[in-house]
Amino acid sequence: MERSGRSADASEASAAPKQTGAAVPPRVVPRRRRRPHTPLNPRPSIPLTLLTGLVLAYTLLPLVWLVINATKNQEDLLDSFGLWLGKDFQLWDNVSRTLTYDDGAFVRWTLNTLLYVAAGAGGATLLAGLGGYALAVYDFPGRRAVFAVVIGAVAVPGTALAVPTFLMFSGMGLANTPWAVIIPSLVSPFGLYLMWVFTAEAVPTELLEAARIDGAGELRIFFRIALPLLMPGTVTVLLFSMVATWNNYFLPLIMIKDPDWYPLTLGLNAWSAQARTAGGEPVFDLIITGSLLTIVPIVAVFLLLQRYWQSGLAAGSVKE
Repeated sequence: MERSGRSADASEASAAPKQTGAAVPPRVVPRRRRRPHTPLNPRPSIPLTLLTGLVLAYTLLPLVWLVINATKNQEDLLDSFGLWLGKDFQLWDNVSRTLTYDDGAFVRWTLNTLLYVAAGAGGATLLAGLGGYALAVYDFPGRRAVFAVVIGAVAVPGTALAVPTFLMFSGMGLANTPWAVIIPSLVSPFGLYLMWVFTAEAVPTELLEAARIDGAGELRIFFRIALPLLMPGTVTVLLFSMVATWNNYFLPLIMIKDPDWYPLTLGLNAWSAQARTAGGEPVFDLIITGSLLTIVPIVAVFLLLQRYWQSGLAAGSVKE
């Protein structure tokens, strides 16, 4: 009886709200708070967006023009609008003719440019890394004087040194040889300064001291410990040196007279100049196609090396 009475009371209590018609309060959904604007989450700016769009268009428009016109033959190139395709798609034919024109001169110039980049830019990066590391880690007399010389060398434009460099190499009998382009490319004051500053911030002194206590030599410390930490700065110097050497025009112009040692910049200029000579054959379609082929390796190198631009590689290596 007691159990039946309790169950009856419970059923009446549960049915009470339905009988009285009491309203159930609506569920309150909390409002989502907007994230505060920070340097990582900035407030949108319409003028800045428009300015960025204009800069992007200014940067990409020449590249778009180059790609479009590389698909045209000589006739369409002169008769059609620059930012629109021609009657026939001639890209692959233009590439084939560019590689075989003038007994494969373009291929020879490409190999010359690769030689100058590998020896010049690679050597400049190695020397900048070694010199910047030494200036940042070791204390020796005359360090301030070296710093002043490096800063002064950064401020001097390369064109101001072109004539003295030519006279010096001509006196040594190195003019009109690959060494006249490679040796000046080994000197990179900006790369040396960049690696100096980067080493001072990226390589902890405590880490080097711990390696010396463990018995590691200085060369082993540099190549096994410091160099991995310096990889972002090293890649930056390498890319700057590669682009400068790949696009170098004035130095080879005054140093190289033999067409067999021309880089791509001088070779394409020679093709362009032959249209202004008496009886010369204009090959503007091949010049544009060659220019497109010239930028492909640089773009590929940038895409392959961008993963090395990382910071904080030494985080956690030193206990504070």
